[in-house]
Amino acid sequence: MIVPSLRRSEWLAGLFLLFVAGWVAAQTLQPIPALSSRVTDLTATLSADQRSRLEEKLAAFERQKGAQVAVLIVPTVKPETIPEYALRVVESWKLGRKGVDDGVLLLIAKEDRKLRIEVGYGLEGALNDATAKRIISETISPRFKQGDFYGGIESGLETMLKVIGGESLPEPEQQRDAKNSDDGLDTLLLVGFVLVFVVGGIVRAIFGRFLAAGIIGGVVGIVASLLLSSMLIAIVVGVIAFLVSLFNGMGGGGGRGGGGGWSSGASSWGGSSGGGGFSGGGGSFGGGGASGDW
Repeated sequence: MIVPSLRRSEWLAGLFLLFVAGWVAAQTLQPIPALSSRVTDLTATLSADQRSRLEEKLAAFERQKGAQVAVLIVPTVKPETIPEYALRVVESWKLGRKGVDDGVLLLIAKEDRKLRIEVGYGLEGALNDATAKRIISETISPRFKQGDFYGGIESGLETMLKVIGGESLPEPEQQRDAKNSDDGLDTLLLVGFVLVFVVGGIVRAIFGRFLAAGIIGGVVGIVASLLLSSMLIAIVVGVIAFLVSLFNGMGGGGGRGGGGGWSSGASSWGGSSGGGGFSGGGGSFGGGGASGDW
């Protein structure tokens, strides 16, 4: 009875030691920084102006193509290898659009003199392992060896963006929304013009100027809410249509001037948009890409 008890104690002690060893190892891993911008530099390698220029380039590309490309510069990734750390980063950041998986990370471990291009599933065909390796060895590393980190990053990104730009990807959501908004705005302008300047004259003759303006404003507001899916914009457009219809025809050239005012107001509200911080879109990665050094 004593031997089994000892074996059980030894087994529990061994399990406890493995748990402690795993916990200690986890505590020594390099932390993953929070994602708040497309360029994250934890080494002060890049100047504020350089970070800003890279950020603008990547933001413009995302608006145009939809793919998310980010840069991370850290002092070291030890005790992990750079592929291990890169995979942890992208799994946390989730660069790229969900279902499209068009995210890319350029990771630079400055003290380790290592770098990696980590590629999302959706771009592994275009930015394959061989292409990523060539970009590192022929474009980025030679400049890093000369101490030109900004030049290496900028040139490497430029090459990557050209490769990704040739890939057939779904249209960015912002562009689809803008097109839908433009289509709705064009329709609204046409309907509003007809109601205010054509139908308005007939309605005024029947109901009088003030009541007719109220009817026209209400109808235009309803149409705006259906086309632009915004009650606030619909109210503003309806008020503008009411005022233009009310004063249309009063004084020389009033109708023409009123029509211009209504169009300007609708365009201003229809084109407004808000900004926001940068975050990943839910993309997935499977370890595709390449590593290198300098």
